Amino acid sequence: MSRTHATDDVIAGQSGRGQLLCPDDPAPVEVCHARSKSPVVLLCEHAGQAIPQALNGLGLPDGAIDQHIGWDIGAGALARAVSDRLRCPLIIQRYSRLVIDCNRPPGSEASVPEASDGVRVPGNAGLGPKDLAERTCAIFNPMNAAIDAAFDAHPRQAAFSIHSFTRHFQGQDRPWDAGFLTRRDRPTARVLMTSISRKAADLELALNQPYQIEDATDWFIPRHAEPRGVRHTLIEVRNDHLRDEAGVAHWADLLADAIHDAVAEARP
Repeated sequence: MSRTHATDDVIAGQSGRGQLLCPDDPAPVEVCHARSKSPVVLLCEHAGQAIPQALNGLGLPDGAIDQHIGWDIGAGALARAVSDRLRCPLIIQRYSRLVIDCNRPPGSEASVPEASDGVRVPGNAGLGPKDLAERTCAIFNPMNAAIDAAFDAHPRQAAFSIHSFTRHFQGQDRPWDAGFLTRRDRPTARVLMTSISRKAADLELALNQPYQIEDATDWFIPRHAEPRGVRHTLIEVRNDHLRDEAGVAHWADLLADAIHDAVAEARP
């Protein structure tokens, strides 16, 4: 365990390294405020850009890992800032979503993509069951176990997954400033949107944009939040809002207050 924040413990999970990760590779999971008894748990599945050394950069073109295909730009910084404000646990994945996407069911088409937004990922082409199992064991499973552990450690009332999205994707414009994704818990999403709108009426907020939650393509909501019956929303902030510290701080204030309001409101 190392103390990298003054606010609380930051624990790096080492389990499940398997044969893919070497000693010089980072641990896949980081848990901030791990000892917190807060009723809220935060996740950031697409925070990281790391690629195991054994995968030789996945054969990506120069600079591709820094684009939105490699990670959710600004999402990790935003999630940390919200976690610090709420003093609640935050579970972070350090590896790029292109290695394996920790918000996709293992074995699904989007779990280990051969291309993303028109960019080929040569290191993901033609992988066999053994290769896919190694990535699941080394990277996906520790993240999944850390989520379970956070819920098991203390009673939790709510969970929120923090992401960012790009304004232009596959030729389509995505004009929303933020989206709030859910299926069964629309009341919580609407409380978040209402709280933010009171403080920033000029923002365009949308329910279930820029995409829809589905069992076949999503993990956090179908496999963790819904079965536990906790309040939940997957939060997507447009990444041009998160390009500097001021933008991150502004959105962290909005989201921390909104999450506080959502947890405080009595359930119908």
